[in-house]
Amino acid sequence: MSYTVDAVSKAIELLFLVAQQGDLGVTELAKRSGNTKARAFRLLATLEEKGLVQRKMPLATYSLGYGALVLGTAAQGQLSIANVAGQLLEGVGRECNESVLVRVRDGVETVCIAWWDAPHAIRIHSQLGDRRSLGVGASGKLLLAHAPPEVREQVLAEKRERYTPNTITGRAELEAELARISEEGVSVSMSERSLETLAIAAPIRDAGGEVVASLSITAPTNRVDADAVIRYRAIIADGAARFSRALGFQ
Repeated sequence: MSYTVDAVSKAIELLFLVAQQGDLGVTELAKRSGNTKARAFRLLATLEEKGLVQRKMPLATYSLGYGALVLGTAAQGQLSIANVAGQLLEGVGRECNESVLVRVRDGVETVCIAWWDAPHAIRIHSQLGDRRSLGVGASGKLLLAHAPPEVREQVLAEKRERYTPNTITGRAELEAELARISEEGVSVSMSERSLETLAIAAPIRDAGGEVVASLSITAPTNRVDADAVIRYRAIIADGAARFSRALGFQ
């Protein structure tokens, strides 16, 4: 089953065409995108209204708008995190000998943008682009704790799905957990998102001190004792600090 929305897909195709070659008119953009001229004009008008493209007169050609600059800046920030992950993630993973990953917040979800799998026969595997609900699991709780107030309120006000018996679903309990994470700087999940899985996450900060991602470890609970939890907390906190310094945080 496909959930693709045709109009959105066609609008994005037009946006990429404008990005690849500016100063094309609606006739040429319609031809290259396979749209009728009327439909291409409507889609471009919508993109223009949102600031993603701009129409330049007197030739009525299109180029990227200032809204696209916002997207580009955000993408550059996330891609720089991925670049740093390429340099540091394996080292953190080998230090704890468990799978590690980096997640960012996208709305009310978290997205995996980088991972390293431990060389165990039994391990917790992650996937690039994997999405999970904000507020669930180690990374989800950590990124919610550092999210803007309106995002926190939106998530806290919603009814939360219970993935396991350990999932935090009550508002008061989750608020207390977020306060604890903010104070301690580390988030721990013991089988909250998946059974028999431990996860520990720490914040990655940009040059301005904003939390832009989480660094986390995932491991089967049968391989982790109390001493290992203490050791992993220190490794992940130190690894996240190294990520942050690589992004310019002092």
